[in-house]
Amino acid sequence: MRLRFLVLAGLMMAAALAAGDNGRPVVFVGHEQVMAALDGQTHGGGPLVKAPDLLVMGAHRAEAGHVEVHDKETDVFYIVDGEATLITGGKMLGGKVTSPGQWLGASIEGGEAHHLVKGDVIVIPAGIPHWFKSVPHTVSYFVVKVLK
Repeated sequence: MRLRFLVLAGLMMAAALAAGDNGRPVVFVGHEQVMAALDGQTHGGGPLVKAPDLLVMGAHRAEAGHVEVHDKETDVFYIVDGEATLITGGKMLGGKVTSPGQWLGASIEGGEAHHLVKGDVIVIPAGIPHWFKSVPHTVSYFVVKVLK
């Protein structure tokens, strides 16, 4: 469990360094809130830190999702428990804008499959389709969204 917090702190620090010193205060998130965001009891996860240029969330899935494309968000996923198959790249099929800069679709044509397990990190740059195609049991992960 200590490794989870160290990785989260490292991801948050990297995102903050990329954004530069902007005078924002240090943000602390207690372990109770972190665990609640990862345990699936908060409707699949929840936000932990929100800022103009970054969002840190805990996420939990028990099934496959929709294809997503974010025009101005780079996603960093750190798998803390479980496993899933994530497809990245290729062409989104059936895509529709759901909010400004956010797309959801039905599937991906082509792309690369990544079997994600505990401890894996994957970085998905803005504009790249991605899809949790298969979640055999459950998967819990941190998401750091770096916003352009």
